[in-house]
Amino acid sequence: MPTHPGKILLVDDDQHVLYTARLVLKSHFETVRTESSPSQIRELLSKEHYDVVLLDMNFAPGATSGKEGLQWLKVIRELDPEAGIVMNTAYGDIGLAVEAMKEGATDFLVKPWDKEKLVATMTAVYQLSRANRELTRLKSHQRVMNQAQPPQEGEILSRSPAMQAVLRTVEKVAATDANVLILGENGTGKDLLARLIHRQSGRAGEGFVKVDLGAVAATLFESELFGHVKGAFTDAREDRPGRFEMASGGTLFLDEIGNLPLSLQSKLLTVLQNRVVNRVGSHKTIPIDIRLLSATNQPIYQRVAEGAFRQDLLYRINTVEVTLPPLRERTEDIPLLADHFLRLYSRKYGKGGLQLAPSALRDLQQYPWPGNIRELQHAVERAVILGESNQLTTSDFLKLPLSGQANGPGIAPQSFRVEEVEKHLISEAIRKYQGNLTKAALELGFGRSTLYRKMEKYGLS
Repeated sequence: MPTHPGKILLVDDDQHVLYTARLVLKSHFETVRTESSPSQIRELLSKEHYDVVLLDMNFAPGATSGKEGLQWLKVIRELDPEAGIVMNTAYGDIGLAVEAMKEGATDFLVKPWDKEKLVATMTAVYQLSRANRELTRLKSHQRVMNQAQPPQEGEILSRSPAMQAVLRTVEKVAATDANVLILGENGTGKDLLARLIHRQSGRAGEGFVKVDLGAVAATLFESELFGHVKGAFTDAREDRPGRFEMASGGTLFLDEIGNLPLSLQSKLLTVLQNRVVNRVGSHKTIPIDIRLLSATNQPIYQRVAEGAFRQDLLYRINTVEVTLPPLRERTEDIPLLADHFLRLYSRKYGKGGLQLAPSALRDLQQYPWPGNIRELQHAVERAVILGESNQLTTSDFLKLPLSGQANGPGIAPQSFRVEEVEKHLISEAIRKYQGNLTKAALELGFGRSTLYRKMEKYGLS
């Protein structure tokens, strides 16, 4: 059995040298590939990573200058900067050795070499190459994780029967590797539920990587999810792993999957079926091992019926399906959540001793909360900031058309149908900020893309 799982490439025009080196090295390394023509180097390295390349210095008959070897050394360094390169020559010219080292060679062998020297040199360079490759991977991993740093995890607070049923389902499915599709309106806590599934899974010690598919530009989709190599496109200044690679061994959470354009769904499906990715600009396949969680606020089955979402992709992502109830269907949880947010923001803004007046709490429970928990959270935060006494009353929640405020600062909608209330709130927020949609979205607890969709839905401009 080979001592190392490494891959070695031997390039030399002397078949006897190739045969001897392969015979010696094959008992020490898992893969030993030989090639007599250096013109094949580009194709070989475009398809496979090699830990060490043993490269002859001279290929043309009678050549002794080493220029060919130096030329191909530069090519290898360009194609795979982390590969270890050992230069192999029959001419022990120390000046040539120094020049090769300056160009990026790791070590130098003079023919004829003995078996022990060959094995010792290749083993040392192999170990250095693996260490360099791992260091590069960790640095790249850290950069991507820093950019995708998840928010501080919160807890799911509930005493309502509807949510308890969801949590029982999660308890059953979390321990498996089954793909889970989480359905629910904006602000119902899909992100929190995904993180809970991860924490209760066998992958809890590995990474949780979230991708908001609704925010990924179509032109960057493959680079973002599958990674890219240096030079793959104008701004690709270095190799970078995609989110699938980053999540390998752990959990990948694809949020807003219902917003993924049809043209990109087939690419995602292919990766989920084959469990390998190819970085943009590379033909090398990289195996992935992920647990997939997805979420959407879209009517996904309706989108399938309309031909806007692939049915085979839906089958792939929803081995188990969980639907989060909107806050209006779990009003028992409003006091619990309101108290949690009150304590959270009281500490944050240094306002101790705050309480919710019973009448305000009743009004909070009567309001339909089209923005769900996220809207409740923002409402409590504003009330904590603007409240002028230790007891928050209905009047401190100025932005909500509550039962005690029918003639308050904002005119209440004509009915309490969710669509009517939501349309009214969006209109009021846009009016308040004089068309500044960024501020309106922040006020409503929406993302800008969500606000645009809802404005289009309600015919607002």
